Amino acid sequence: MKSFSIGKCFGVLSFWLLLNHPIAAQTTSVAVAANMKDAFTAINSAFIASGKPELRIVYGSSGNFASQIMNGAPFNLLISADENYPLELFKNGKTVDAGKVYAVGRLAMLTKNSSGIKFNPDAKQDKAELARVISKANKIAIAKPELAPYGRAAVEHLKAIGLWELAKDKLVYADNVGMATMFVSTGAADLGFTSLSLAKSPELVKDTSYLELEETWYAPIKQRMVLIKGAPPEASDLYQFMQSTKARQILIQYGYSLPGNQP
Repeated sequence: MKSFSIGKCFGVLSFWLLLNHPIAAQTTSVAVAANMKDAFTAINSAFIASGKPELRIVYGSSGNFASQIMNGAPFNLLISADENYPLELFKNGKTVDAGKVYAVGRLAMLTKNSSGIKFNPDAKQDKAELARVISKANKIAIAKPELAPYGRAAVEHLKAIGLWELAKDKLVYADNVGMATMFVSTGAADLGFTSLSLAKSPELVKDTSYLELEETWYAPIKQRMVLIKGAPPEASDLYQFMQSTKARQILIQYGYSLPGNQP
Protein backbone atom coordinates (compact mmCIF):
# COMPACT_ATOMS: atom_id res chain seq x y z
CA MET A 1 0.00 0.00 0.00
CA LYS A 2 1.39 3.36 -1.05
CA SER A 3 1.22 6.36 1.26
CA PHE A 4 2.47 9.92 1.37
CA SER A 5 4.55 11.49 4.12
CA ILE A 6 2.62 14.70 3.46
CA GLY A 7 -0.32 13.10 5.26
CA LYS A 8 1.70 12.60 8.41
CA CYS A 9 3.12 16.11 8.22
CA PHE A 10 -0.35 17.56 7.74
CA GLY A 11 -1.65 15.60 10.71
CA VAL A 12 1.18 16.73 12.97
CA LEU A 13 0.74 20.34 11.88
CA SER A 14 -3.03 20.20 12.43
CA PHE A 15 -2.53 18.70 15.89
CA TRP A 16 0.01 21.40 16.82
CA LEU A 17 -2.31 24.16 15.61
CA LEU A 18 -5.17 22.65 17.57
CA LEU A 19 -3.18 22.54 20.78
CA ASN A 20 -2.09 26.13 20.35
CA HIS A 21 -5.52 27.49 19.42
CA PRO A 22 -7.71 29.01 22.17
CA ILE A 23 -10.60 26.71 21.26
CA ALA A 24 -8.51 23.73 22.37
CA ALA A 25 -9.03 24.80 25.96
CA GLN A 26 -12.81 24.45 25.69
CA THR A 27 -14.32 21.31 27.13
CA THR A 28 -17.05 20.41 24.62
CA SER A 29 -15.40 18.54 21.75
CA VAL A 30 -16.99 17.52 18.46
CA ALA A 31 -15.43 14.94 16.10
CA VAL A 32 -16.48 15.62 12.51
CA ALA A 33 -15.81 13.43 9.47
CA ALA A 34 -13.46 15.11 6.99
CA ASN A 35 -15.97 14.96 4.14
CA MET A 36 -18.20 17.31 6.15
CA LYS A 37 -15.65 20.10 6.57
CA ASP A 38 -17.19 22.71 4.27
CA ALA A 39 -20.80 21.87 5.04
CA PHE A 40 -20.19 21.68 8.76
CA THR A 41 -18.29 24.98 8.77
CA ALA A 42 -21.43 26.62 7.39
CA ILE A 43 -23.68 24.74 9.83
CA ASN A 44 -21.46 25.63 12.78
CA SER A 45 -21.47 29.31 11.78
CA ALA A 46 -25.27 29.25 11.75
CA PHE A 47 -25.26 27.46 15.12
CA ILE A 48 -23.03 30.15 16.65
CA ALA A 49 -25.10 32.92 15.01
CA SER A 50 -28.17 31.51 16.79
CA GLY A 51 -26.54 32.46 20.09
CA LYS A 52 -24.80 29.19 20.92
CA PRO A 53 -21.16 28.98 22.09
CA GLU A 54 -18.21 28.09 19.89
CA LEU A 55 -17.18 24.48 20.48
CA ARG A 56 -13.93 22.62 19.88
CA ILE A 57 -14.16 21.04 16.42
CA VAL A 58 -11.78 18.35 15.13
CA TYR A 59 -11.87 16.93 11.57
CA GLY A 60 -10.60 13.49 10.62
CA SER A 61 -11.54 9.95 9.62
CA SER A 62 -14.59 8.34 11.18
CA GLY A 63 -12.68 5.14 11.88
CA ASN A 64 -9.92 6.92 13.76
CA PHE A 65 -12.44 8.88 15.80
CA ALA A 66 -14.38 5.73 16.71
CA SER A 67 -11.18 4.00 17.84
CA GLN A 68 -10.19 7.02 19.92
CA ILE A 69 -13.62 7.22 21.56
CA MET A 70 -13.49 3.50 22.36
CA ASN A 71 -10.20 4.20 24.12
CA GLY A 72 -11.53 7.11 26.14
CA ALA A 73 -10.83 10.17 23.97
CA PRO A 74 -12.83 13.12 25.35
CA PHE A 75 -15.17 13.70 22.41
CA ASN A 76 -18.79 14.55 23.19
CA LEU A 77 -20.38 14.23 19.76
CA LEU A 78 -19.37 12.19 16.71
CA ILE A 79 -20.60 13.39 13.31
CA SER A 80 -19.58 10.39 11.23
CA ALA A 81 -19.31 9.74 7.49
CA ASP A 82 -21.13 6.42 7.85
CA GLU A 83 -23.41 4.38 10.09
CA ASN A 84 -21.11 1.54 11.08
CA TYR A 85 -18.79 3.38 13.44
CA PRO A 86 -21.51 5.17 15.44
CA LEU A 87 -23.54 1.97 15.74
CA GLU A 88 -20.47 0.06 16.90
CA LEU A 89 -19.93 2.67 19.61
CA PHE A 90 -23.58 2.29 20.61
CA LYS A 91 -23.25 -1.50 20.84
CA ASN A 92 -20.25 -1.02 23.10
CA GLY A 93 -22.15 1.27 25.45
CA LYS A 94 -20.27 4.45 24.60
CA THR A 95 -23.19 6.55 23.36
CA VAL A 96 -26.47 7.91 24.70
CA ASP A 97 -28.44 6.03 22.03
CA ALA A 98 -28.12 4.87 18.41
CA GLY A 99 -28.15 8.45 17.16
CA LYS A 100 -29.59 9.78 13.91
CA VAL A 101 -28.82 9.59 10.20
CA TYR A 102 -28.40 13.25 9.29
CA ALA A 103 -27.36 13.02 5.61
CA VAL A 104 -26.64 10.68 2.73
CA GLY A 105 -23.33 11.37 1.01
CA ARG A 106 -22.40 11.11 -2.66
CA LEU A 107 -19.16 10.03 -4.28
CA ALA A 108 -17.28 12.02 -6.94
CA MET A 109 -14.10 11.83 -9.00
CA LEU A 110 -11.82 14.86 -8.85
CA THR A 111 -8.93 16.04 -11.00
CA LYS A 112 -6.84 19.17 -11.21
CA ASN A 113 -7.49 21.15 -14.39
CA SER A 114 -3.77 21.10 -15.20
CA SER A 115 -3.63 17.27 -15.10
CA GLY A 116 -4.74 16.85 -18.70
CA ILE A 117 -7.62 14.58 -17.63
CA LYS A 118 -11.01 15.78 -18.85
CA PHE A 119 -14.39 14.58 -17.60
CA ASN A 120 -17.42 14.10 -19.81
CA PRO A 121 -20.26 15.43 -17.62
CA ASP A 122 -22.63 12.83 -19.08
CA ALA A 123 -20.28 9.90 -18.43
CA LYS A 124 -21.12 8.82 -14.91
CA GLN A 125 -22.87 5.69 -16.24
CA ASP A 126 -20.42 5.14 -19.12
CA LYS A 127 -17.97 2.44 -18.04
CA ALA A 128 -15.83 2.84 -21.16
CA GLU A 129 -15.43 6.56 -20.49
CA LEU A 130 -14.56 5.92 -16.84
CA ALA A 131 -11.99 3.35 -17.98
CA ARG A 132 -10.46 5.99 -20.26
CA VAL A 133 -10.18 8.45 -17.37
CA ILE A 134 -8.59 5.90 -15.05
CA SER A 135 -6.18 4.78 -17.79
CA LYS A 136 -4.88 8.34 -18.16
CA ALA A 137 -4.14 8.68 -14.44
CA ASN A 138 -0.76 7.79 -12.96
CA LYS A 139 -1.79 8.14 -9.31
CA ILE A 140 -5.32 7.91 -7.95
CA ALA A 141 -5.99 9.16 -4.43
CA ILE A 142 -8.54 7.52 -2.16
CA ALA A 143 -9.12 7.52 1.57
CA LYS A 144 -8.09 4.32 3.34
CA PRO A 145 -11.13 2.04 3.04
CA GLU A 146 -10.52 0.48 6.44
CA LEU A 147 -10.84 3.91 8.08
CA ALA A 148 -12.94 6.12 5.82
CA PRO A 149 -16.41 5.40 4.37
CA TYR A 150 -15.69 7.35 1.19
CA GLY A 151 -12.61 5.22 0.59
CA ARG A 152 -14.73 2.12 1.06
CA ALA A 153 -17.31 3.49 -1.39
CA ALA A 154 -14.55 4.21 -3.93
CA VAL A 155 -13.38 0.59 -3.81
CA GLU A 156 -16.98 -0.64 -4.13
CA HIS A 157 -17.49 1.60 -7.15
CA LEU A 158 -14.33 0.43 -8.93
CA LYS A 159 -15.23 -3.22 -8.38
CA ALA A 160 -18.85 -2.71 -9.44
CA ILE A 161 -17.83 -1.28 -12.82
CA GLY A 162 -15.08 -3.84 -13.37
CA LEU A 163 -12.21 -1.35 -13.17
CA TRP A 164 -10.57 -2.45 -9.92
CA GLU A 165 -7.76 -4.33 -11.68
CA LEU A 166 -7.05 -1.31 -13.88
CA ALA A 167 -6.94 1.09 -10.94
CA LYS A 168 -5.57 -0.85 -7.97
CA ASP A 169 -1.84 -0.41 -8.67
CA LYS A 170 -2.32 3.33 -9.16
CA LEU A 171 -3.98 3.94 -5.80
CA VAL A 172 -2.38 6.15 -3.16
CA TYR A 173 -4.04 6.12 0.24
CA ALA A 174 -4.82 8.98 2.61
CA ASP A 175 -6.02 8.78 6.20
CA ASN A 176 -9.30 10.52 5.33
CA VAL A 177 -11.19 11.88 2.35
CA GLY A 178 -10.06 15.43 3.10
CA MET A 179 -6.42 14.40 2.68
CA ALA A 180 -7.25 12.40 -0.46
CA THR A 181 -8.81 15.56 -1.85
CA MET A 182 -5.71 17.53 -0.89
CA PHE A 183 -3.51 15.06 -2.78
CA VAL A 184 -5.43 15.96 -5.95
CA SER A 185 -5.60 19.71 -5.33
CA THR A 186 -1.84 19.89 -4.72
CA GLY A 187 -0.96 17.71 -7.71
CA ALA A 188 0.36 14.79 -5.65
CA ALA A 189 -2.23 12.65 -7.46
CA ASP A 190 -3.77 13.43 -10.82
CA LEU A 191 -7.12 11.79 -10.04
CA GLY A 192 -8.97 11.05 -6.83
CA PHE A 193 -12.18 9.86 -5.24
CA THR A 194 -13.79 12.34 -2.89
CA SER A 195 -17.17 13.39 -1.55
CA LEU A 196 -19.38 15.49 -3.80
CA SER A 197 -19.51 18.02 -0.97
CA LEU A 198 -15.74 18.54 -0.95
CA ALA A 199 -15.58 18.50 -4.76
CA LYS A 200 -18.01 21.44 -4.82
CA SER A 201 -15.94 23.44 -2.34
CA PRO A 202 -15.44 27.08 -3.40
CA GLU A 203 -11.74 26.62 -2.62
CA LEU A 204 -11.46 23.89 -5.27
CA VAL A 205 -13.78 24.77 -8.13
CA LYS A 206 -11.39 27.28 -9.72
CA ASP A 207 -8.54 24.80 -10.22
CA THR A 208 -10.27 21.40 -10.28
CA SER A 209 -13.06 19.56 -12.07
CA TYR A 210 -15.29 16.81 -10.72
CA LEU A 211 -17.63 14.10 -11.94
CA GLU A 212 -20.44 12.91 -9.70
CA LEU A 213 -20.51 9.10 -9.78
CA GLU A 214 -23.47 6.80 -10.25
CA GLU A 215 -25.03 6.11 -6.85
CA THR A 216 -26.21 2.60 -7.73
CA TRP A 217 -22.57 1.43 -8.02
CA TYR A 218 -21.79 1.80 -4.32
CA ALA A 219 -23.72 1.28 -1.09
CA PRO A 220 -25.60 4.36 0.17
CA ILE A 221 -23.32 6.47 2.36
CA LYS A 222 -25.67 7.02 5.29
CA GLN A 223 -24.00 9.44 7.66
CA ARG A 224 -24.95 9.07 11.32
CA MET A 225 -24.22 11.18 14.38
CA VAL A 226 -24.21 10.09 18.02
CA LEU A 227 -23.91 11.78 21.38
CA ILE A 228 -21.28 10.24 23.62
CA LYS A 229 -22.35 9.39 27.17
CA GLY A 230 -21.83 12.29 29.55
CA ALA A 231 -22.04 14.88 26.77
CA PRO A 232 -22.71 18.41 28.08
CA PRO A 233 -25.79 20.43 27.02
CA GLU A 234 -23.81 22.32 24.37
CA ALA A 235 -23.15 19.07 22.49
CA SER A 236 -26.82 18.14 22.71
CA ASP A 237 -27.76 21.58 21.38
CA LEU A 238 -25.55 21.06 18.32
CA TYR A 239 -26.96 17.55 17.85
CA GLN A 240 -30.47 19.03 17.74
CA PHE A 241 -29.37 21.89 15.47
CA MET A 242 -28.00 19.35 12.97
CA GLN A 243 -31.62 18.23 12.50
CA SER A 244 -32.99 21.74 12.00
CA THR A 245 -34.40 23.15 8.78
CA LYS A 246 -31.42 25.51 8.51
CA ALA A 247 -28.87 22.70 8.80
CA ARG A 248 -30.75 20.53 6.32
CA GLN A 249 -30.83 23.39 3.80
CA ILE A 250 -27.05 23.73 4.13
CA LEU A 251 -26.55 19.99 3.66
CA ILE A 252 -28.54 20.08 0.41
CA GLN A 253 -26.56 23.12 -0.75
CA TYR A 254 -23.32 21.20 -0.24
CA GLY A 255 -24.35 18.15 -2.24
CA TYR A 256 -25.91 15.82 0.33
CA SER A 257 -29.25 14.05 0.17
CA LEU A 258 -31.53 14.04 3.19
CA PRO A 259 -32.59 10.88 5.02
CA GLY A 260 -36.20 11.90 5.69
CA ASN A 261 -37.44 10.49 8.98
CA GLN A 262 -35.04 7.56 9.06
CA PRO A 263 -33.89 6.80 12.65
